[in-house]
Amino acid sequence: MNKAVNDGVWSGSWVAERLGVELVGDPELTDLLGLALRRNPKRAHLLVSHVLGKHVPQSPSIVYGYGFTLGRRVRDLLGPDESARAVVLGYAETATGLGHAVADGIALAPYLHSTRRPVPGVAAAGGFEESHSHATSHLLLPENPELLAGEGPLVLVDDEFSTGNTVLNTIRDLHERYPRRRYVVVALVDMRSPVDAGRLDEFAAEMGARVDLVAAASGTVRLPEGVLEKGQELVARYETGRDSSAAPSGLVAQFPAPLKTNLDANSPGARGSVDMRLRRGARPAPTGPHPAHHRITRVELRWPHNLPDGGRHGFTPQHRIRLEAALPAMAARLAEALPEDAHRVHILGFEELMYAPLRLARELEQVADADVTYSTTTRSPVLAVDDPGYAIRTRLTFPAHDTPADGPGDRYAYNIAGAGFDAVVAVVDSVADTPELDGLLDQLADHTPHVLLAVVPSYVPERPPMLPEPLRGPAFSSYAPEEVGWLLQDLSDVTLEAPTEEREEAIQSGGAHYAESLPVEYQPSEQYQELFHTALDEAADRLALAVGAVTELVLAERSPHPVLVSLARAGTPVGVLMRRWAQHRHGLDLPHYAVSIVRGRGIDANALRYLAAHHDPADVVFVDGWTGKGAITRELADAIREFEESDGITGFDPEIAVLADPGSCVKTYGTREDFLIPSACLNSTVSGLISRTVLRSDLVGPHDFHGAKFYRELVGADVSVDFLDAVAARFPDVTDAVATLAKELLAADRTPTWEGWAAVERISEEYGIHDVNLVKPGVGETTRVLLRRVPWKILARAGAGADLDHVRLLAEQRGVPVEEVAELPYTCVGLIHPKYTRGATGADGRAVAV
Repeated sequence: MNKAVNDGVWSGSWVAERLGVELVGDPELTDLLGLALRRNPKRAHLLVSHVLGKHVPQSPSIVYGYGFTLGRRVRDLLGPDESARAVVLGYAETATGLGHAVADGIALAPYLHSTRRPVPGVAAAGGFEESHSHATSHLLLPENPELLAGEGPLVLVDDEFSTGNTVLNTIRDLHERYPRRRYVVVALVDMRSPVDAGRLDEFAAEMGARVDLVAAASGTVRLPEGVLEKGQELVARYETGRDSSAAPSGLVAQFPAPLKTNLDANSPGARGSVDMRLRRGARPAPTGPHPAHHRITRVELRWPHNLPDGGRHGFTPQHRIRLEAALPAMAARLAEALPEDAHRVHILGFEELMYAPLRLARELEQVADADVTYSTTTRSPVLAVDDPGYAIRTRLTFPAHDTPADGPGDRYAYNIAGAGFDAVVAVVDSVADTPELDGLLDQLADHTPHVLLAVVPSYVPERPPMLPEPLRGPAFSSYAPEEVGWLLQDLSDVTLEAPTEEREEAIQSGGAHYAESLPVEYQPSEQYQELFHTALDEAADRLALAVGAVTELVLAERSPHPVLVSLARAGTPVGVLMRRWAQHRHGLDLPHYAVSIVRGRGIDANALRYLAAHHDPADVVFVDGWTGKGAITRELADAIREFEESDGITGFDPEIAVLADPGSCVKTYGTREDFLIPSACLNSTVSGLISRTVLRSDLVGPHDFHGAKFYRELVGADVSVDFLDAVAARFPDVTDAVATLAKELLAADRTPTWEGWAAVERISEEYGIHDVNLVKPGVGETTRVLLRRVPWKILARAGAGADLDHVRLLAEQRGVPVEEVAELPYTCVGLIHPKYTRGATGADGRAVAV
């Protein structure tokens, strides 16, 4: 490898002599790095890479080859299996191209780079800070958040590894969201001090993860005392022109000689030249009011449709295949546009857009009869000194031209002015193709006879349609609009009801899912309505006590400002009551939504997306009425885990808050007694006139909320608000009791024992059912069996009293036997008819003894 020198002088000697800065380590360090100064309150010196393609024009084969070879080393380190599961993350702005080349070297790894450009409609999947940079905030904006959610190794790529702070910040943020067992840090140069090197090992041990390091060279920077202040003074003196050598000269800057590198024989950077006949002289297309002697030629690349321009939103191996196929033709179009006398051609990329210009430059280098170099513009301000021993010889300053989120400001291109290029090809993305781009193009045209412009279309992930606002009463449900917002779609005009027997047969035969249709709404008899009102009057104090207790637990343990999300529909009256308690006792106005969860299908993912877009997921508390055997508890936990993997949105706690937990399935409850919650006695007429939720592919699309019906025609029988008012009216009477109970619960061991699930499994086997889904434990679930399914038997705990009056009445109406059982862990258990067919019932739908 030849030492990178200017006129036989190391390009870091100017800074080293004036500040006493030393590079100590591998002999290759001075081949790879020069030194410059910048105005930065954190670090005065800048390590200027000769092989990164940022500040110093370099052969694109050298730039790409270094990254690709590092990727090959990572692949060898990980082995084929781990390499196939790896994800590569590069750092904006300087390492976006390097990281992409590393991903290419690994071959099967998808690539993502951080960005400082927010993209409307694309949610951040993470972020971190770069402590020594002049611009610190990094965003992660993958189109598919699952890219970061896998368990394979994460490969983090930066141009230099100096203190390790940036990597530590990144791993810390990502490990909290997407923990994994292995990380690999890749850099062109590892410049950590011995103290910083030890920090990475300690951090890895603390996390319980393995962290490997791969670098092209290693060493450290020795800084004398007071170097920061001395460097700042030196920058100030030169920028104000008090030193005659500070003024950029018109002389041709001397650049490092091309470096030799051991490229992998299979890398694109190692290909031989392609024998092509190229037609030169493309038609010029002026872009603006440039002076007459300036020629700005637009080149149509014909970038492949919907191919990402880089790794800002993720770049997969499939994308890589498409790009490789398209590169020769795009490079041929660039070559055709070059003037015949262009023997020194420079490709100038744009800030984070490093990879696409690099690959175009590398391909052009293969086919054009010219010396091709490559570098990019940057946000970073660096002092320029026209001295052979200084890495930044000249500087072009121009206005930002991509409407940056942090406002207008200066941008820079280094070592272009005075370099003697016959042509410069500026490659920008379409977001940056603005009138302000003329500032850069005009400056380039002052230093080269030919300026060409190639625009790569900015890739923006396709955004799903905006989710609608929640449905609210009185248009949807009989609840007041502030009581609950339903994250559902209104299917009131669709006929969904089917006879109970038909539904049961279809469900048990596997021909249909229970959520694809609705049972015919049960219309209670006068006698049954009297039972409901009697039960409500007798249970109101107990309900108020449980509502207050569970709400106090939520406020104490979950969030001081929770977002209540009830599982429609049985959980919704409870969510309204909890909201009312928080208002009554604490003056809180809590948001409350109702969402759909379907056994075997999970929770409505679009509802979760809506909640994540409008609230902190950590504040969301899922609410239900009661637990039976805990199937929905497990369903929610599985659904949240799948949602995190698919969407990359984390923070939702699957722990459900319930009034009653007789199955011992949760730790946030008002009571574990199995008592009658009167809202379980009825269907829609106690739940805001809303049906069960519906999930059917012909009615619910991928971007729709689950559906439900609003039974407006049942308004005359509606007792939804009566139920809420009856319980809320008892709040003042139970305030002291709630305080005592909540204190006891907070001090108690509430770890779920899942004893209910064990009892259900025992009952399923004992009664020859062999399907826990047909065993519905608890008063609430037993009531549902009698109202909506085909019941077989009711098991009642011996001595159960008024809590079962409504159950006995319903069982009598359906012709279902009630069998008293000693030592039943629930007040009652409903058994759905096993292996149901319509032959198992009589003509009137009543059960037939078997």
